[in-house]
Amino acid sequence: MQTDPASSSSDGASPEVLALAKVVARLRAELADLEGLGASAAVLERATGVLMARDGLTADAAYETLVQGAARRDRTLMEECWITLGEVRSRPARHPLPDSGGPDPDGDARAPAPAPAPGRDPASPHLLLADLAASLAGARSAGDTAEMLQKALRVPLGVDAVMIYTLGGSGKLELIGHAGIDGALAAQWRDVPPLTGVAAMEVITSGEPLWLADPERDAARFQLIGPPERWPARAWLPVPGGQPATGAIGFFRTAPASFDAADRALLRRAVRLCGGPLRVFGRRDADPAEGEVAAVQTILDTLPGGVVLLSPLRAPTGEVEDYLIEAAAPEATDVAGRRGKELVGRRVLESYPTVAGTPLWQGYGDALATGVTYDGEPFSYREVVAGVPETSVYSVRATRLGGRLVVSWIRHDTGARELRRLTTMQRMGNLGWADWNLATDTINWSEQLYAVFDRPPEQGPIRVGELPMHLVPEDRPVLAAAVRRLLGEGTPIDQSFRINTAGGVRHLRIVAEADTDAYGTPVEVHGFVQDHSAQRDAELALLESERSVLIQEGVLQAERAIAARLQHALLPIPERSMELVGLRVDIAYVPSDTGVNVGGDWYSAIELPDKGALFVVGDVAGHGLDAVGTMAQLRFTAKGMIITGSSLPDAMGRLNSLLLHTAADPTSVATATMVMARYRPADRRLTWARAGHLPPLLVRGGEARFLPLPEGNLLGASFDSVYVEQTLRLEPGDHLLLYTDGLIEVPGEYMDRGLDRLAEAAARVMGGDSPEPLSRLLSALHPAGRDDVCVVDIHVPED
Repeated sequence: MQTDPASSSSDGASPEVLALAKVVARLRAELADLEGLGASAAVLERATGVLMARDGLTADAAYETLVQGAARRDRTLMEECWITLGEVRSRPARHPLPDSGGPDPDGDARAPAPAPAPGRDPASPHLLLADLAASLAGARSAGDTAEMLQKALRVPLGVDAVMIYTLGGSGKLELIGHAGIDGALAAQWRDVPPLTGVAAMEVITSGEPLWLADPERDAARFQLIGPPERWPARAWLPVPGGQPATGAIGFFRTAPASFDAADRALLRRAVRLCGGPLRVFGRRDADPAEGEVAAVQTILDTLPGGVVLLSPLRAPTGEVEDYLIEAAAPEATDVAGRRGKELVGRRVLESYPTVAGTPLWQGYGDALATGVTYDGEPFSYREVVAGVPETSVYSVRATRLGGRLVVSWIRHDTGARELRRLTTMQRMGNLGWADWNLATDTINWSEQLYAVFDRPPEQGPIRVGELPMHLVPEDRPVLAAAVRRLLGEGTPIDQSFRINTAGGVRHLRIVAEADTDAYGTPVEVHGFVQDHSAQRDAELALLESERSVLIQEGVLQAERAIAARLQHALLPIPERSMELVGLRVDIAYVPSDTGVNVGGDWYSAIELPDKGALFVVGDVAGHGLDAVGTMAQLRFTAKGMIITGSSLPDAMGRLNSLLLHTAADPTSVATATMVMARYRPADRRLTWARAGHLPPLLVRGGEARFLPLPEGNLLGASFDSVYVEQTLRLEPGDHLLLYTDGLIEVPGEYMDRGLDRLAEAAARVMGGDSPEPLSRLLSALHPAGRDDVCVVDIHVPED
């Protein structure tokens, strides 16, 4: 037979051992009581859930059934619960789910459930819930509950993962159970602060379930757990029983189909079975901060350091056995790493077990009994931090407040820790500090300062007055003057300078100030020196890059100016309509409003020796002087060949050969598109050919249509390109548009959309002899301005 250590009276046992033995015995007894209570509560909840699922009863009705059955059969309530759970697998379901029609036990009206999904047994939900209730009787934690839910719902509903959250006292969500979630993801989402856009938080706040089945839309509304596409269908349901709700369960499945009405009904019933146990698993100790304690806690929340409010716990004899922590400052910490309000509700010997029987423990008792403040001598306290034992030195003060104690403590060994932090900061910032006592002529350098100056420590520090001698000659006068002002007048220094080292020139910065006596004479100098060579090198590289950019920009601006003047000389744009062999010709040229280059769009509209007319619109690839030069070459060569009698296909072929043969580099042949038309006024016949260009647009009778595209590759593409001409008879009132792609092209849009937009606008604004039709067309289209626009409108006036 074991003897309770707390009742042992073994000779030689120290008071602290006896006190700790009492704590251990009490904790064991409390643990056993809690385990028994939890098991009893779990069994009662599972049996109640079985009757709810099997017989369609409400929670209250199921409980009354158990109580009445126990009384009728002369059993205890626990015996009746166990017998009910044992009958689950042998008794068939007799009633449909409550959600199959009529009011929901929660009070919500439910529509009749749809027919079962293919392959689903109509009776299987009842058996599933009964089996789930029976298995939940063995759950000892929220993690067990999550695993049982996932196992029960994986096949019928395709549930792949389950997460269970409870609302903590500080308003944050705490993950108390999960299944089907990897450890890294669970750790990431274990503690969720009270933020908006969290589905579990919204479910707890509203008390209504959320059914998520659109990952893209759901990700815009909520902060989804894991990648949105990992679980396309998600459901979050509040845990019933509390008002307001303090828990939520999430169900996740990889199948893209949303949870249908039958699925939702089954999930509601499954969550209802978990309500009681989860309230037990998620229960927290009540916050004792009421009345005076609440006022003290409000004050402690504003205080730095470790401070707690203790309430004595007395034995029947009146002796103080332990103290209860009723309030704690945010920085108060115990050996288990609990901080601040996490300590509230715990006992001192649980949080600081080694203080039992020490002078500190006696000091607590004396302060509580006499009201005289206890100021303890510094003492060593050994604790384990992150698995590593550490010994710290503390001083503790205990003051009586009514029938309680206010205990505060100071840790004295923070200096070494701060020194480590300072050393790390100097190393990472590549800086070091220096102190110079002018009265004793002593200088102290930090270890990092020797590294900054590339100076061996055995040579000792450099005196402030000697510092200018170590600089490059150009920087000595400025720093020497600053040092004289510092030592003579106490004026602070913030000066950059350079020194020569074995590794080259270093760029340093010194910041120093002087402490003066009552007469204003400097007596001490404190400061630091930082090596910012890397930053200075980056600045110089940036300046060089900016200089190169400015030079390049100047070259490009000059090239643009030359190209623009050359283009204007080669391609004059008439300010009004031209009359050409009985036609009215309007021309528009809109240069690009982006970049610094001039494009290669061009046109020709001339009268031929045979009293006909030639119309050409072309677009040379690229920008700048090269494009303008190619444009001039094509423009004049095309006119010359047509004037001398060449046919349109023959002229196109020769222009193609011209570009291919005149390229200095065969890998960089200039290319161009072109449309060329020849008009005979005698029969109003228009013959035209194209080289990779967009189709001409004919506007006739209020309708617009594009001319069929004859064969013809862009110029400069291939030696074996073939060009074919087509003929069109123009009618009075017709408008024929020749244009470049800048008129219709919009980045990111298909070319067909731009052509449709051009046809619609032309049919609307260019009918008949309307005034300024080309200007109205440009206003309607609003060209994007990212490329040059060249348009020729050929109009046959009404007779």
